[in-house]
Amino acid sequence: MAMLSNLDLIRRVPLFSMLTGEQAQGIAEGVVKRRFRRGEVMVEQGTRSNALFILLTGRARVVTADQRGREVILAVLHPGDYLGEMSLIDGEPHSATVRAEVQTDALVLGRAEFAHCLPEQTSLSYAIMRGLTARLRAADRQIESLALLDVYGRVARALLDMSEDGGDFKWIRSKVSRQDLAKVVGASREMVSRVMKDLEVRGFIETQADGSVLLKETLANR
Repeated sequence: MAMLSNLDLIRRVPLFSMLTGEQAQGIAEGVVKRRFRRGEVMVEQGTRSNALFILLTGRARVVTADQRGREVILAVLHPGDYLGEMSLIDGEPHSATVRAEVQTDALVLGRAEFAHCLPEQTSLSYAIMRGLTARLRAADRQIESLALLDVYGRVARALLDMSEDGGDFKWIRSKVSRQDLAKVVGASREMVSRVMKDLEVRGFIETQADGSVLLKETLANR
């Protein structure tokens, strides 16, 4: 009866609506039901849980926080919504914390069972999934920056995101357009130019003759 009950539950979840009967049965055998108390953390930013959570009842809040504990709400999840899929797809830690706003029931599907529903890792569709996950992570970081960082912090983070390792330093190979950078961080071109100049004066960055930019280690710790 327990297996049939789980099967009935997952067939009501839009995420599983396209599954074949065999796939649905496999998930029903591997899924477990869990109840979260109000305020309880379902997944925590920076950690890995190795599970997919599908909300059956209740409500959950997706938040990201800076080092000082200031939070920004990225989304509010309702029954039928799911979380934890990004970490399962790319193996990276969770980019945000999800906390139950009220008592919330969820189906929990482990990594192995989730993997059975994914396309082959060598397929184009899997590559597209990983690409979309990377874009979602970048979007989360952008929202966090705009909400929690001042212009100096947003410019510094944008430069670090654009950079690559150069051994003892980080650098941006191509010329950094002040106009494009201003659009990324949500500030005026004039303000971004002032910030870049100040970062150079203070020794955080060094613009080369060809327009490339060297980033000093201290920029990441600013």
